[in-house]
Amino acid sequence: MSSDSSKKRKPKVIRTDGAAPDGKRSKADAEQDVKYYSEETEVDLRDPGKDYELYKQTCEELQRLMAEIQDLKSKGSKDSAAEIEERRIQSCVHFMTLKKLNRLAHIRLKKGRDQTHEAKQKVDAYHLQLQNLLYEVMHLQKEITKCLEFKSKHEEIELVSVEEFYKEAPPEISKPDITLSDPHHQTLARLDWELEQRKRLAEKYKECLTSKEKILKEIEVKKEYLSSLQPRLNSIMQASLPVQEYLFMPFDQAHKQYETARHLPPPLYVLFVQANAYGQACDKKLSVAIEGSVEEAKALYKPPEDSQDDESDSDAEEEQTTKRRRPTLGVQLDDKRKEMLKRHPLSVTIDLKCKDESVLHLTFYYLMNLNVMTVKTKVTTAVEMTTPISAGDLLSPDSLLNCLYPGDHGKKTPNPANQFQFDKVGILTLNDYVTELGHPYVWVQKLGGLHFPKDQPQHTVTADNSLSASHMEMTMKLLRTRLQSRLALHKQFASLEHGIVPVSSECQQLFPAKVVSRLVKWTAITYEDYLELSYTKDIVEAGLAEDTHLYYMALIERGTAKLQAAVVLNPGYSSMPPIFSLCLTWKGERTNNNDDNIRAMESEVSVFYKELSGPKPGYQLLTNQLQRLCVILDVYLETESHDNSVEGPKEFPQEKMCLRLVRGPSRMKPFKFNHPQGFFSHR
Repeated sequence: MSSDSSKKRKPKVIRTDGAAPDGKRSKADAEQDVKYYSEETEVDLRDPGKDYELYKQTCEELQRLMAEIQDLKSKGSKDSAAEIEERRIQSCVHFMTLKKLNRLAHIRLKKGRDQTHEAKQKVDAYHLQLQNLLYEVMHLQKEITKCLEFKSKHEEIELVSVEEFYKEAPPEISKPDITLSDPHHQTLARLDWELEQRKRLAEKYKECLTSKEKILKEIEVKKEYLSSLQPRLNSIMQASLPVQEYLFMPFDQAHKQYETARHLPPPLYVLFVQANAYGQACDKKLSVAIEGSVEEAKALYKPPEDSQDDESDSDAEEEQTTKRRRPTLGVQLDDKRKEMLKRHPLSVTIDLKCKDESVLHLTFYYLMNLNVMTVKTKVTTAVEMTTPISAGDLLSPDSLLNCLYPGDHGKKTPNPANQFQFDKVGILTLNDYVTELGHPYVWVQKLGGLHFPKDQPQHTVTADNSLSASHMEMTMKLLRTRLQSRLALHKQFASLEHGIVPVSSECQQLFPAKVVSRLVKWTAITYEDYLELSYTKDIVEAGLAEDTHLYYMALIERGTAKLQAAVVLNPGYSSMPPIFSLCLTWKGERTNNNDDNIRAMESEVSVFYKELSGPKPGYQLLTNQLQRLCVILDVYLETESHDNSVEGPKEFPQEKMCLRLVRGPSRMKPFKFNHPQGFFSHR
């Protein structure tokens, strides 16, 4: 059985007795045999259910026969061989039946697969047909949408209304008998009417262009006439300028200035008028001018144009405001601060010239919302000057005009009402904005006629001409004095940084011929550094050192002795003298706290300063004080007693002539120099 199953089985053909020999049968007989004897035809005739029942019965019979064969073999009797052979034959018959059923099952499976494949092909064909139909439907829908969305050019043209068309168009164009019932012909007729109107307007436009060209030619002719007239007027004005200069009456320039001054705010106008009057009457080297944009100043006083209540405009504005992004709180505060600190477009400039041709430029501004005036400064020297390191703050715009009047440092607004305005927009103090806006000094407000009384605050402060006139002369003198004193200090510092104490010929008599001590260092220090010094506490506690003052450090040496001098320079130099604090490093540290002679040396330069002022206006006071400091250091060291325990010559031999070396229990030294005798005595 196993060998038969492994071999390739050939299809069996059942033949009848009357069949023709192989190879000689006709084609019709072969087709009839295949149709009649083929198992494929038999599958169609047999019931699968019955075949299944036959299969089960056959399997049961095989099981039974196999069991009986096993029983007979187990008995081992000689008579059972025939029975076993019989049952084996029956089993072979049943196996043939199973083979038959197996072939039928395979044929049925093949037919089922073929039928399924045919049905699947039909379904695929139907599905493909459906997809083609859907694609065709989609294509038709797109074409329909394109047709529906098609926009003709005539839709972009704003045609006249139908009523107006039938009212104005002639009958040969409107054709009411046709167009009233046919929208298509009606649209064509309206387009014809539009074309006719545009042709008429084009002709009218050409006529307007020709008339415009004629008018332009007339204008050009008139312009040529006016342009030829302008040089004649200018030549006449130029011819009259020498007469104006000779008579000191610059009418042309003054007229232009006063035309511009009409647009100044009241405080700047008062300042311009009073400064101009003071310059013409008392100070020929003072010049006043107006700067800024006159057009912007005019725009401030223009009334707002009446807006038309147009619904379309209002709707458009509403749409823009809704689409516009709402600004954040920080941006709103910045805008409010800028609006609060807004300056007037026009400003007044005053130039003060000195004898050495150096100029102090003052630019005055007006803060419209705060109702205060500010000033910015700039210095122009006649000759380019080298800037010493220690002179950095002398001509600085932030400190040049500090305390022009006592206590007026320009860091706070003089208007008490401004603080309430600052609280609304989050401004702590105006000092944060003085670099951009300028300093609001009190004297600036008075020059503009503004006065803000603190005991009786007023709601509105107006510019007063009399107040400006009463402060004009004094302020201008102080400004010129301040500039001259700072320029003098600027030149002196250049020499001091090189260790040279410049002494003028007029002041040589104040000092002896030989001065051994010398200045070796001169530097600027900060207010904080000055406060940290141990020997300056008395000056600070007395209120003589403020943050608005200038501070410097001088170092004077002679041999092993080193004298440090901390200098407080008041902004009002030279009417206010510099104050010196001394510390001598020689055989220990000696200050005014542990040595009375150091205190006496400080008095010589800080208290008796009038002897050192020199010729008026006394701008050489600082250098004379430093030279006196070198002299009294020589006296201090030369009058010291010699320690006999130390061998060798005295370190500082006595070269100055003194009536008495020391006096009193405090052993005070003679620091006063007597001229022309040339000796030193006690005070």
